[in-house]
Amino acid sequence: MQAIDLQTTYDYGIRTDGGTHGLVLTKPHIVELILDLVGYSTDSNLPEQKILDPCCGEGIFLVHAAHRLMQSIRGKEANVDALSDAIRGYDIDPRHVEATRVALTRALHRHDLPEHLSVELPKRWIQQADFLLTNRSSSFDFIVGNPPYVRIEQLSSELQSVYRKRFATLFDRADLYVAFIEQSLSLLSRDGRLGFICADRWILNRYGAPLRKLITENFSIKTYVDLHQASPFETDVIAYPAIFVVQNSEQSQVSVYRMSEGTPEECLGIRQSPTVNTSPVDIYEKWFHGEEPWILTPPDRLRLLRSLEDKFPLLEETSARVRIGIATGNDATYIVRSGADIEPDRLIPLVMRADIRGGQVFDGDRFVINTYDSGGPISLEKFPRLRRYLDSHASKLKSRHIATKSTAWFKTIDRPYPDMVPKPKLLIPDIAGSNEVVYEDGHFYPHHNLYFILSDEWDLEVLGGLLSSKVALFFIWSYAVKMRGGYLRFQAQYLRKIRVPRSADIPEGLAGKIKAAFRDRDFAALDQLALEAYGLEYSPEFDFVDTRH
Repeated sequence: MQAIDLQTTYDYGIRTDGGTHGLVLTKPHIVELILDLVGYSTDSNLPEQKILDPCCGEGIFLVHAAHRLMQSIRGKEANVDALSDAIRGYDIDPRHVEATRVALTRALHRHDLPEHLSVELPKRWIQQADFLLTNRSSSFDFIVGNPPYVRIEQLSSELQSVYRKRFATLFDRADLYVAFIEQSLSLLSRDGRLGFICADRWILNRYGAPLRKLITENFSIKTYVDLHQASPFETDVIAYPAIFVVQNSEQSQVSVYRMSEGTPEECLGIRQSPTVNTSPVDIYEKWFHGEEPWILTPPDRLRLLRSLEDKFPLLEETSARVRIGIATGNDATYIVRSGADIEPDRLIPLVMRADIRGGQVFDGDRFVINTYDSGGPISLEKFPRLRRYLDSHASKLKSRHIATKSTAWFKTIDRPYPDMVPKPKLLIPDIAGSNEVVYEDGHFYPHHNLYFILSDEWDLEVLGGLLSSKVALFFIWSYAVKMRGGYLRFQAQYLRKIRVPRSADIPEGLAGKIKAAFRDRDFAALDQLALEAYGLEYSPEFDFVDTRH
């Protein structure tokens, strides 16, 4: 394989919302909890077992592990050969490698280990390497850590290709931590346990499907800890983390915990028996199968969800079609106002999230430039006014990734379809606390921060009423990634999970009431009418931020 300069390609670590890569440290009591959950305890024969941190950073997991290792041999004669294999850590950054070795040396000194061992063992334990490209000949009884959160498309195309060939779970726009999980699982010994603190988007979304399949078909989930509302890191980052423990054994019941703050007291509660636990816990007698999302709602809600899914068809099985609005690649250039010096037939009236207020769509005097015709990208020579305009922005447009792959440097990322403008549609903002569904009667093309629904069979105002209800939100809430503040992503992959009655199965009188309530934005009435349409006696109970208006 050709050598790759990994260090100049990327740095491992959480990608913060500020747009830089940084090392984000896990709080010590969270590290201690993870070591407890995987069973790396001082009453075990730790020198005869091996623990790995595949991306050790400054070594916090391994320092705590080293303390436990030393405590387990206290009063016993140290077997140097065994100790040399007891701990293993990798990091791509030589500064992290050196920092971890120094921290481990200090830890070993505290346990009165001979000087030469305190220095020599960390050198053996910690290696500078890309863990994802190491061989898979070793096996480990315990694997712990906080793998990096880096989107695969942020890496060089060469490195992306290498990783995608090596890891079957790197599907679609997967995060790099997915590959770390796959590689780590391949190194687990029989009955070995892996305990990671990691972003949890993979348990629900599309790119996590191959990883979920790998785990459910070959391993078992032992424990899951939801940390969305907690603060498990030393710095405040938006990562939506969770702790999950995977074992190389048959699946049995799973304990699912939820931390509200991530305090030492909450960690202590999780260590104790669920019967005396201070943290919310649900016991799952059966886990999920194959690629299906891990919907970690309490079991009674999950039973209700499954009941509705057994009874009603998916939204797109009822003639509805879920679409996303146009992404341009440079809104400042491609979105213009009326009066722009561009051929009128190249301008499509646009609706954005900001144009929706109080359940109504307002004309924001915005137009998106259409750089396509029926055969693909247009010939600029046919549109001299547009050509002059685009030429004046050529430097910005040509620097885009899409422009490097095509001679049509001027085209938008997405191709718009102007024939959709006159079609009535339901608009749904991408990020919201609840289902903010709005009817648009056919004047605009949606922007990419809006999803929209079309149908040739539904009365869209009746469908809009159903989709505005708490019952419909229950499907989104069950499947979608939860964000801080209780907000949800209303992406197509989640909207398509909604189940609805077929339009022909809704009595005419009930349909009329739903339509009227939707027009009046009477959500209390819509919630009750939806119960009737779904044949439910009571509304599903779940926490959400009601932003419907």
